[in-house]
Amino acid sequence: MANAEIIAIGSELLTPQRLDTNSLAITEALNNLGVEVTGKQVVGDDRQRLTDAIRESLQRAEVVILCGGLGPTEDDVTRDAAAQALQRKLLFSPEQEAILAQFFQRLNRTMADNNRRQAYLIQGGEALPNPNGTAPGQFVKTDKGALVLLPGPPRELKPMMANHVVPRLRAMLPLQVIKVRSFRITGIGESDLDRMIAPIYTKYTNPATTILFASGDLFVHLRARCDTEKEADALLKEVGDPIAETLGNLIYTDDANEPLEGVIGRMLRHQKASLVTAESCTGGLIAARLTSLPGSSQSFLGGFVTYTDMQKQKVLGVSAELICERTAVCEEVAAAMADGARDRTGATYALSTTGYAGPDGGTEKDPVGTVYVGVSAPHETVVQRIQHGGDRERVRTYSTQSALNILRKVLQNHC
Repeated sequence: MANAEIIAIGSELLTPQRLDTNSLAITEALNNLGVEVTGKQVVGDDRQRLTDAIRESLQRAEVVILCGGLGPTEDDVTRDAAAQALQRKLLFSPEQEAILAQFFQRLNRTMADNNRRQAYLIQGGEALPNPNGTAPGQFVKTDKGALVLLPGPPRELKPMMANHVVPRLRAMLPLQVIKVRSFRITGIGESDLDRMIAPIYTKYTNPATTILFASGDLFVHLRARCDTEKEADALLKEVGDPIAETLGNLIYTDDANEPLEGVIGRMLRHQKASLVTAESCTGGLIAARLTSLPGSSQSFLGGFVTYTDMQKQKVLGVSAELICERTAVCEEVAAAMADGARDRTGATYALSTTGYAGPDGGTEKDPVGTVYVGVSAPHETVVQRIQHGGDRERVRTYSTQSALNILRKVLQNHC
């Protein structure tokens, strides 16, 4: 089965001002061919370093794709470096020179002499048409597979990849299939997740299993690489089903692109229900996530940010005596905030948060990082105490994720 490596070329990509996005489009196209991308790197405009990088990639991978560095200036060294790595000559192509001249003629511009550098092709290589720019791509067959040279601008690279590179690779590579099965999980730590599912996935090298973590959100990706789609599906089922059974309700979706707020919006629409939020320590972060997706107005009515004790009393009707007796961070206040928000809006559900985000505040019983989450639902109000460590930003971010997950479980119980 073929592997590929991608080299993005350009010193500007090694600065914080520019990002390499081309490799994402290239990877997607290669994966659709069943080609696994096993390495990506960025190399500046240094001919010898680039030559060395290309030579090493050609030793490891069947397909090597270079993007960028095909312009007309002296710092565009990709053609020279690729030819040197292959130990082949660069040959001038009168045909490519004529294509370049026609391109400038259509723009009513005179072609500069240095544009002739773009008419040089690697010996044995095939020029790839570029209707959107001056730099032709190149497709060079090697002993193991192919070396591909593509221009850097995405509007040039993407159509060339789709129209010229993919068909050539499809014709020369064995048919392969890469399929992915994903789970998104929350409410558990990364190490605990791995402890639960490692006995399942470590028995297999195919599919490959990857666990990713971000702000309380966990991703499990199973990647099967087979000769046929049927084989890949069977392998993903063989490994994925036991993982799904083990994790149970910790999995909130099997769609890698659906965040927790998307799941909640879908559940609310399915129930034809509405939601309102009443936030203190999270300061509107929950409402922001819920409204970040299109169509949220179908179920989300609005949110209250009642940060002070006085606002909790005036806006949500929380008892001053309750706050005085129990403080604003307690189970009873979280319940009162949720009930008050639901009563004032007529929403089906209300979600509240009150806690100590830090760095100051907290008590011996409820130290910094303690948050009470309330959910007011038809016929019941549920409150859970959660606690997260770290700085203020981490506490607020993780508490937002935890609050949404608590709401998800309540919604499931009311289906």
